[in-house]
Amino acid sequence: MTINQVCGSGLRAIAMGMQSILCGDSNIIIAGGQENMSMSPHAIHMRDGIKFGDATMKDTMIVDGLWDRGWKVCRHILPDGFPFPHASSLDKASEVLGRIPDDRLVIIDGLALAPMVELIERHSARLVLIGLIHHPLAEETGITAAQKSLLWVQERRVLAMCARVVVTSSTTAAALASNYGVGPDRLVVIEPGVDAAPLAVGPRKAVINLLSVATVTPRKGHDLLIAALAPLRKQSWRLSCVGDLERDPVTTAHVRKCVARFGLESRIKFRGVLGQSALARQYHSADLFVLASQHEGYGMALAEALACGVPIVATRVGAIPVTVPTNAGLLVPPGSSRDLTSALMRFFDEPRLRMRLKAGARASRLRGRSWDVAARCLEKQLRELMVG
Repeated sequence: MTINQVCGSGLRAIAMGMQSILCGDSNIIIAGGQENMSMSPHAIHMRDGIKFGDATMKDTMIVDGLWDRGWKVCRHILPDGFPFPHASSLDKASEVLGRIPDDRLVIIDGLALAPMVELIERHSARLVLIGLIHHPLAEETGITAAQKSLLWVQERRVLAMCARVVVTSSTTAAALASNYGVGPDRLVVIEPGVDAAPLAVGPRKAVINLLSVATVTPRKGHDLLIAALAPLRKQSWRLSCVGDLERDPVTTAHVRKCVARFGLESRIKFRGVLGQSALARQYHSADLFVLASQHEGYGMALAEALACGVPIVATRVGAIPVTVPTNAGLLVPPGSSRDLTSALMRFFDEPRLRMRLKAGARASRLRGRSWDVAARCLEKQLRELMVG
């Protein structure tokens, strides 16, 4: 009997073995457990207990990778509301920065970096700042022209104070170099890691399972995807949408109305945020991953789909053409539901194309970068800054 779980697997295996003997199911049990804390992508601190209220899950992959290499990493979780935080959120951020000792390396996520520009200016002389940029906030969809202008100014100011700017794709690096004044000596591209995953089972002959993993915001283009699927009612498909439905309630309401307007309630299901195992099941049963995004600084969900050998239909924007190999997906211009419909129709109607894209996706999964490699790349930059 072997148990593989994050913590307590050895004791759990012994207890289950004893239960099997007591119940008369077994005479002899060889019990063993395998613990692997670093393979837990998210964790929650429960050692002291949580009596009431919510608790924050922590992304552990890069953090654990640095811990494994001897770095002491302290995570500071900021309140919600960024990139347009309330005054109370900025007060909390000010307290966090104020508690950090001088000369420490501080990595700040791009979602909070620009809005904190005035706070960071007070501490830039005593801290070594590293910006982590997924894509420039000023390029976000669904914000006003005034907000875009403000974010552009803030990002240029704050990036000038960063000793390093880590980005997740060469596309974002080019944007920061040309539009935000970040020199090549400070720009570093570190692609996120992707966990190895079991191969998906599709494609099937009966119902084609479509999967879209994205927070419901204007940039992700759920309404465009729904409009593209509407003319394909005669085809046999169903769509599962996984992602936060509460980040932007206005957009969520709009997307649900689009589904109702086209009469697709029985075909399209919104799953909300799923845990790791439930999300893995969605990828495993998917025949095609679809994304109608207006911009992607990398496209983590696309990489996760490829790691499962799932082919892709997506928009040709941002870093998506870099993330998705040409033999693993069909890319269409952004903002065009007609082109998206045509690509989906080809996937539905051409079995040879489906098999070719599936083979390409399966081949590309072997080229994915691991989290260990990403952690090593980041560590190299941190050591250079320490020497400097």
